[in-house]
Amino acid sequence: MSESELSPEPWPVHLLGLVNPMIVITGNLLGGAYTAMGVVFVWGIGPILDIVMGESKQARPPRESGLPFETLLWVHGIVHFVVLASFFRFAYLEESISLWLVAAALSTGLSAATSAIVTAHELGHKKPKSPGWRLARLLLFSIHYTHFTTEHNHNHHKWVATDRDPASAHEEEGLWSFWLRTIPGQYLSSVRVHNGKGRTGLSNPSYRGLLLQIAAFGVILMLPQGQTMAVGWLILSTIAILTLEYVNYIRHWGLRRGEDERQTEMQSWNTEARWSRWSLIELTRHSDHHMRASVAFWQLRPHPGAPELPAGYYACWWPCLIPPIWKRWVGKRIPQNAA
Repeated sequence: MSESELSPEPWPVHLLGLVNPMIVITGNLLGGAYTAMGVVFVWGIGPILDIVMGESKQARPPRESGLPFETLLWVHGIVHFVVLASFFRFAYLEESISLWLVAAALSTGLSAATSAIVTAHELGHKKPKSPGWRLARLLLFSIHYTHFTTEHNHNHHKWVATDRDPASAHEEEGLWSFWLRTIPGQYLSSVRVHNGKGRTGLSNPSYRGLLLQIAAFGVILMLPQGQTMAVGWLILSTIAILTLEYVNYIRHWGLRRGEDERQTEMQSWNTEARWSRWSLIELTRHSDHHMRASVAFWQLRPHPGAPELPAGYYACWWPCLIPPIWKRWVGKRIPQNAA
């Protein structure tokens, strides 16, 4: 059956991305062992869903109206702040740093990574100063990564798969060493982007954003039970950032091009795994996003000839944590002309 004979994919499938934050809110409100539900869902059930739900075999035509999807982005953004509020409530009531505080922070951070950061990435491509763009700033501030949009839009998209992009991993690079390189590398890259536009010193938004985050952290520390809440915020932000950079790792690992070579669909890994596609609002169709960065997520298309991951983003998590297993599993899929 040709695409023209198919109907658009039902938009409610993307509501599945709200399951995780709802689980985390519930766990934070119930407290105790329930705070670990988000961890179990993302790290335990998520990989299983990736495998059981399988892959989409044929692309559907886009819907004529993007209103449901644009609304969904705002719903994700608002729900994220409800998730954060539920966490800070739990941390306040917990009164001390405990196992369940760590569990709640991890669950909340994973919710931020799979919902808020994905939303911020999409909204970050909106027109600067627009309402959606500003929401993206708030979402990224909530996990201490305000510089992401600048680096992603102005450096990563331009220099992906080259040595000038700190967010693209080399084939010989494992996830752990990538984390150590890319996180400071992307911050410094964002600083250089603003410096290049004449915004130096304290007028550089990357410096100002960092100072504002430090100030917010200090304010939290001065509140009742502030130490508990601050430690929890640091943990959840750390796991959210590490998860974001894990996604960056698997989206470009081992795919290279010369700085003078034109970017093609061959510099990004893709997957049609349904659970990853639907819950991460098409983040997995990454080649098309790089080829058409201004196109909304619900209009992205698969590129049949592009490199394909052996599984969805959730299912790749555990193998990726063990570099030798990851390289053996995925390395054979690297196109010879992209390595």
